[in-house]
Amino acid sequence: MMQNLLSNQASIRENGGRSALACQDMTCGYDKKAGVNPIITGLTVDIKEGESVAILGANGSGKTTFLRALNGVLPYLGSIQVEGKEVKTLKRKKLSTRMAMMTQMSNLYFSYTVEETVLLGRYVHTGNMLGIPTKEDYDMVDRCLEQNGLSDIRKKQIGSLSGGQMQRVFLARTMAQQAPILLLDEPTNHLDLKYQAELVEFLKKWKVGTTPSHQAGNETRNTLVGVYHDINLALQVADRFLFMKQGHLIADLTKEDVCKGDILKETYGIDVVEYMQKQLENWK
Repeated sequence: MMQNLLSNQASIRENGGRSALACQDMTCGYDKKAGVNPIITGLTVDIKEGESVAILGANGSGKTTFLRALNGVLPYLGSIQVEGKEVKTLKRKKLSTRMAMMTQMSNLYFSYTVEETVLLGRYVHTGNMLGIPTKEDYDMVDRCLEQNGLSDIRKKQIGSLSGGQMQRVFLARTMAQQAPILLLDEPTNHLDLKYQAELVEFLKKWKVGTTPSHQAGNETRNTLVGVYHDINLALQVADRFLFMKQGHLIADLTKEDVCKGDILKETYGIDVVEYMQKQLENWK
């Protein structure tokens, strides 16, 4: 059934738009004596500039591995291209000007303040880790701090923050990078309802270049690729849905097809639509 879903949706993807991210017969995983220990096998997909794509699947299906491969931090076979250039041939700094990734939990635990941490997102613009930030860099940091409700704690050490505050700091740092392709891995982790709602609105604005982290007159069609456990969030943000199972892409669907429920039941093993309807009864 899943192969039929893929073939039925093929024509939808042939929209003639410019490719932002493309994988061709891509296999990736983790180092095993300088080789590849496959987690994902034979994945082919073309994500167009301006699309908002949700990657969905059960735990262990390969979602985060896929994002890390796109970001150039995992070895892979086959091809991964960003804007027509092979990822493995690009220097890290060059790749970072085109693509930014926010992970589930950053491994940055140095004694930096909130402001200093967000300023790290400007690294690709200042030249190197010892580069002197400009007024433009600090202005961008100010906008990203304000966007994420962090201005009043800008001088706090990140080690003293709650999980939700830290998640917003890492989002602000990713925003400050100003890359046209944004990869998000579970962006609502640790966020309360208020900031989850604000994140949804930010992502909608970011896609069309109207957030405080964009310069006036920017006409770039930004591309968003996110891994989500929260299906409701994905439905609010994305217009294209990639479903993964055991390291394989099993469906590539529109929102209308997702809401029919068949693919959700196949992916998660339960009737998700029925489950959500039962949850709504608690609010009556």
